[in-house]
Amino acid sequence: MSAPPPTGRRRCGEVQVPSVSRAVSRPVRRPSLALLAGAALVVPFALSPPAPVAAAGPYTVTALKVTVRAGDRSCTLDTDVYRPAGVDAAHPAPAVLTTNGFGGSKADDSTGGPAKALAARGYVTLAYSGLGFGKSGCPISLDDPGSDGRAASGLVDLLAGTRTADNGTRLDYVSRDGPGDPRVGMIGASYGGAVQLATAAVDHRVDALVPLITWHDLSYSLAPNAAGHGQGRGGGLPGAYKWQWTNGFFLIGEAQGLLHPDLDPSRTGGAGCLHFVARACETKRLLDAGRYPAGRTRAVLRYARSVSPVSYLASVRAPTLLVQGQADTLFNLNEAAATYRTLRDRGTPAGMIWQAWGHSGGMRKPADGELDLARGNLDTSYVGRRILAWFDRYLHHRRAAATGPAFAYYRDWAGDGPAYGTAPAFPAGAGRRLYLSGDGRLVGRRGEVVRGDREYRNLRMPTSHSESSLAGLLGVPDVPPYDARGTFVDWTSKPVTGGPLEVVGAPALTLRVVAPTAARRQSSPDAADRLVLFAKLYDVAPDGGTTLLHRLVAPARVADVRRRFTMELPGIVHRFGPGHRLRLVIAASDDAYAGNRGVEPVTVSAAPKDTGVLELPVTRGVLP
Repeated sequence: MSAPPPTGRRRCGEVQVPSVSRAVSRPVRRPSLALLAGAALVVPFALSPPAPVAAAGPYTVTALKVTVRAGDRSCTLDTDVYRPAGVDAAHPAPAVLTTNGFGGSKADDSTGGPAKALAARGYVTLAYSGLGFGKSGCPISLDDPGSDGRAASGLVDLLAGTRTADNGTRLDYVSRDGPGDPRVGMIGASYGGAVQLATAAVDHRVDALVPLITWHDLSYSLAPNAAGHGQGRGGGLPGAYKWQWTNGFFLIGEAQGLLHPDLDPSRTGGAGCLHFVARACETKRLLDAGRYPAGRTRAVLRYARSVSPVSYLASVRAPTLLVQGQADTLFNLNEAAATYRTLRDRGTPAGMIWQAWGHSGGMRKPADGELDLARGNLDTSYVGRRILAWFDRYLHHRRAAATGPAFAYYRDWAGDGPAYGTAPAFPAGAGRRLYLSGDGRLVGRRGEVVRGDREYRNLRMPTSHSESSLAGLLGVPDVPPYDARGTFVDWTSKPVTGGPLEVVGAPALTLRVVAPTAARRQSSPDAADRLVLFAKLYDVAPDGGTTLLHRLVAPARVADVRRRFTMELPGIVHRFGPGHRLRLVIAASDDAYAGNRGVEPVTVSAAPKDTGVLELPVTRGVLP
C-alpha cells in the first residue's frame, strides 16, 4: 500500500493523516520487488488475544534525510517519521524502526503498512529505505552489521534526540530508558528482518525485535548443504548453488540504476558490480564459476557468514520474536530454528512462530485472518496480536503482558479449529524412525528391511524439477515437480492408519552411498568434485497423486562418500491423512540448483543392520 493521500495542509514535508481507518479504506497498490510478501491465508485465532489495544488514532508523517556513518562511509538515509497525535516532549511514546525487503524502499506496502498500523496505536514509527535502496545512499552490503547495522544505529541516535536530521530537525518525543537511550523496537521482513539482528548486535539500546522470514546463515541460504555441520547451517563445504533465487536478487540489485536513474553517486559498488559492495560481488562470482578451490571458497564462506546472524548472535541481547514462513524455499524454517536455538541457549528471550506464507508461492490477494504487512492488520491476525503483545511487554514495559507460547505453527488442516498449534518449547515433535529397505519400501522396523541395492545415475544436465523459484513473483504458473527415470531412487511407506500423522519440524536422513567416481576424486582440492544429491519428501494420496511438500528439497554436497552422513531436510508442518503414504526421494539434480559436474552411478545399499534411516518429528499419530 502506498502512502495515504494527503488530506491536510503540507508543511515542510509533513502530511496530516486524520485517521488510519480512513487511510486504509482507500488503498493504492504499489508493485514491489521486495520479494517478501508471500501468500496470506485465512486463519482463525488459535490463542486468547493479548490485552485490547488502543483505538486507531491520527498521526503525521514527516520525510527526513539523515546522514549516518556506515562502516567507512557516510550514507544518507531516506526516512519517514510517523508521529502519533498527542505525542510530544511532555508525553513521549516508544518508537519502532522498520525498513524494506530486498529491492524495496520505505514506500513499500510491507514497510509502510506496519509503520501506519503501529503509529495508529501510539508508537513513534520511523520507516526508512535501507542502504542501496530507494533514495538512500551507499551500495548494497547484505545487512552487514558494520554497515547496515551501524547505519540503523544512527537512526536510533535520531530517536534518542542526540542526532539531528540533515535539515536540523530534532526528535524529543520518544520515551527513554536513560540519557541517549530511546525505547525502541524493530520490525520488518526478509532483508528488513536480518538488519534488525545486525543492528541489535552493534547497538544494545534496541529493546525488541520482530524479524520475519529472514536468514540465519547466507552461506546456507545461497548454497545450502543439508549435510553440513549444525542445525540448518552450511558447514565447511558449499552446498548446491541456489542459482535461480540468487540471480533474481542480483539482477534486482543491479537494476537499481534503471529504476532510479538519479541515484546518489555513493551507491556505486565494487569488484565489477554496479550496486553491491566488492565482497558481495566476489561471492556471486565464485558461485557462478562452479569451481570451489579450498582457500578462496573458505574466504567467501567466511564473508557470507560474517554478514549473517550466525556470526554475531552472541552480541544480540534484545528480546526477539522470530516469524518464519512455511512456504519458503529461499529462507526455510531451519534458518529461524537455528537463530531461535542460539538466542535461547545464550539466555536471550525469544519466541518463534511458523506462519503460512513466506517468499514462495507468489503474490496473492491478502485475506482476513493471516498477517498481511501491507494492510497492517496487527490486531485482527494471530501473528499480529503476538507482535503487539511482544512490543507491549518489551517497549511499554508491561511486565504482566503475556507474549504467548515459545513456539507456534500454522496448521493448514485446522478447518474451524485453532489455526495455530502451540508448544512450550521447540522442537515440539518426538523423533520417530523409518528405515530404507532394498525393495523400495519405508518400513517401521529394522527387521523388515530387505537386503538390496538401488541405483541412479547423474547426468550432465538437470533431470529433476522442484520449482521455478521466481515463477510466483513473475505471476507465471509453475509445472508440477518431476524426476526423470533412472536419475533418482525412492522409498514409499505403507498407508497411514489409525488416524492422521502430523509432522512438525525438520526431518533427518542418515545415509550411506556408493559413488566410485566421486570416491576417486576425494582428494581433490576443489569442492565441486564432491558428490551432490537432493533429498525430498512427498505425500502420496490414496488415488496416487503426489505432493512435494511446499516444493522443498534438501541439497547435500557429501564431504566423504566413503562414510555415512546425515542430512537435515527443511522443516515442515504437515498432516498425512489416513490412507496417505510417505515417499522419500533421492535425486541426482534439481534445476533450481547447480549440481554435479559429470556422469556417474550412485548406489544406495540396504541391509537389516546397515541401512538408511529417516527420522521424523511427530506430534500426533503413528508412523506406518
